[in-house]
Order: sequence, then structure tokens, then C-alpha cells
Amino acid sequence: MPLPVQILIQVSFSYLSTIAFAIIINVPHRALNPAGWAGAIGWLVYWSLMQLATGRMLANLLGAFAIGICGLIFSRRKKMPVIIFNIPGLVPLVPGATAYQAVRALVLGNFDQALSLTFRVAMVAGAIAVGFMMAQLLAEQTYRRAAMPLEK
Repeated sequence: MPLPVQILIQVSFSYLSTIAFAIIINVPHRALNPAGWAGAIGWLVYWSLMQLATGRMLANLLGAFAIGICGLIFSRRKKMPVIIFNIPGLVPLVPGATAYQAVRALVLGNFDQALSLTFRVAMVAGAIAVGFMMAQLLAEQTYRRAAMPLEK
């Protein structure tokens, strides 16, 4: 399949899944489109890095960082809290299939596999949290520098 078609499919489905989740959690209607774009951009960063074989943790970290930056930009433009854009935006990055496999392995008695998969889920969740934290730190540093008076 040609690369532009793959990108279009990835962006479309991540945008739609983000908006669907945003509707489920009652995000205001005027925030649905930006939340969808935050999720699509974050997923596109993740997907691109996975295609380049950079590793799951780095891809999740930078995907979450992109969502965090988008959330900050959209929150300023729409004058709404950042969390309205970040929570739906991270839905495409959530390691749901891996968490399901971990629980399934635990139920079936494959404790070593369950532990390994649970550790992977925890690492991905940590990478997502660090990505959001990095976006917030970057925003705070940028706003501080903008607010500081120029020294002569």
C-alpha cells in the first residue's frame, strides 16, 4: 500500500477514535475537533517512529509529548482546560491490547508472560506520563521566558 494512503488511514482512524472517546466522556462540542487533531497528531508521531523502528517507549514518549503540546496550544486558543484535549488525545496510545494479553496470561496461569506484559504496560504508561510532563515543562519554560523583562 502506498505511504500516503497508509498515512491517510492512520490519521483518519486515530482522529475518529479520539472523537468517539471524547463524545463518550462528554467533552464540549466546540473542543471535539481540536481533541481529535491532538489524538491524530500524537498517533502519527507514534506510528512514524514505530515505522522507523525507534522503539515502543520512545515512540510513546514523543507521541504523548506531541499530544501535550497540541493540548496546550488548543487550550489557549479555545480558552478551555488542557485536560479536555489531553485525555481523549491519549486514547490511541493506550496499550489496551497488551493489557488484555497480560490479564489473559494471568488467568491462564502463564505467570512469567503475564509479568512481562504487565511490565511492558507499566513502561508504556510511564513513557506517556513523562511525555505529558515534558510538554508541560517546555510550556512553563517558554511562558517564563516570554514574561521576563529584557535586561540591558
